[in-house]
Amino acid sequence: MNYKDESHLIGTYKKFQIVLKRGDGVYLFDENDKKYLDFSSGIGVCGLGYNNIYFNNALKSQIDKLIHTSNLYYHENIAMAATNLAKASGLKSVFFTNSGTEAIEGAMKAARRYAYNKGIKGGEFIAFENSFHGRTLGALSLTATKTYKKPFKPLIKGVKFTKFNDIKSVKKLLSKKTCAIILESVQGEGGIRVAQKEFYQDLRKLCDKKDLVLIADEIQCGMGRSGKFFAFEYADIRPDILASAKALGCGLSVGAFVLNERISKDSLMLGDHGSTYGGNPLACAAINAVFDIFSSENILKNVQVLTPILENKLDSLKAKFSFIKSRQGLGFMQGLSFDNRVNVSDILSKCQEKGLLLLKCGQNDLRFLPPLISKEEHINKMSEILEAVLREVE
Repeated sequence: MNYKDESHLIGTYKKFQIVLKRGDGVYLFDENDKKYLDFSSGIGVCGLGYNNIYFNNALKSQIDKLIHTSNLYYHENIAMAATNLAKASGLKSVFFTNSGTEAIEGAMKAARRYAYNKGIKGGEFIAFENSFHGRTLGALSLTATKTYKKPFKPLIKGVKFTKFNDIKSVKKLLSKKTCAIILESVQGEGGIRVAQKEFYQDLRKLCDKKDLVLIADEIQCGMGRSGKFFAFEYADIRPDILASAKALGCGLSVGAFVLNERISKDSLMLGDHGSTYGGNPLACAAINAVFDIFSSENILKNVQVLTPILENKLDSLKAKFSFIKSRQGLGFMQGLSFDNRVNVSDILSKCQEKGLLLLKCGQNDLRFLPPLISKEEHINKMSEILEAVLREVE
């Protein structure tokens, strides 16, 4: 069979011309057994890399017992999965979804329900320039990129966009109908930008003062990628609602939104929300295995120790090549921004030829999302390949 046959696929993705067959550790292998160092992690999903035996065995064992029940019944995995995520986030109540976008949809509903209970109908949202929160109509309404939205209007009304890391611009948009402020703790798709500590703290104070809901989208930057379970921890605050996915399931399709105690008490009620597959036994077995591995393999410590090495390698490349404008990022979520003398798409292709997988983001940026199990030798190898490619394109 032709594995690149797209005759029966809806063509919404421009795929790289690579057929991947298997993975092991931080490496992927194509149909010809060519080896690729993966610094994309399936767009931040495969935090534990590939073929982790403990993770695989946990899923195999669960498949033999029970895959699906619906949320009309209890099963043996969901309470532990919710406890693990609540403890890691410092929040209270969890609703499991099938994806990050669904987690955003649930967060939006919870925020609007909280406002509705206060007498505010049609609660409005404040989001940020360069944001990305998903592709469904609700999540797309919170996403800044106009080209993503134009064919699908009208979207949800009452969403205002303002400058990231600028509290004054946020305050100017407040109205009596504002119900929530949503941000990525580290922006990803629109270009790597980290929410500054003071800005995050100011948002927290503002939401407390105005009784608004602060929503942290940590679908990509959460679950250890920053070196902590969640990047908002660096600001010494807690959001009211957290959206999580990607590395939460490390390959299985799972997401969640998590509410703090205040929102839990006066938000979604019986019958307000649902999901046929959300929180199924297999997905929850994956979540629990992920938390087990984070503990047994000291994943957070690994990211913390290796982050300066990754940053130094990228800073060194910036110093060597004048067309690299800046490096930004947090932990194992880093970006290099290039001027228009080079095309990042060309760099991606040449890196693939040399056995390195990276991602594009923003206008002309490279994104680095290595598996959280990566070692110094892998960072050195990535840097070696990328430098060779940059010398070819300069």
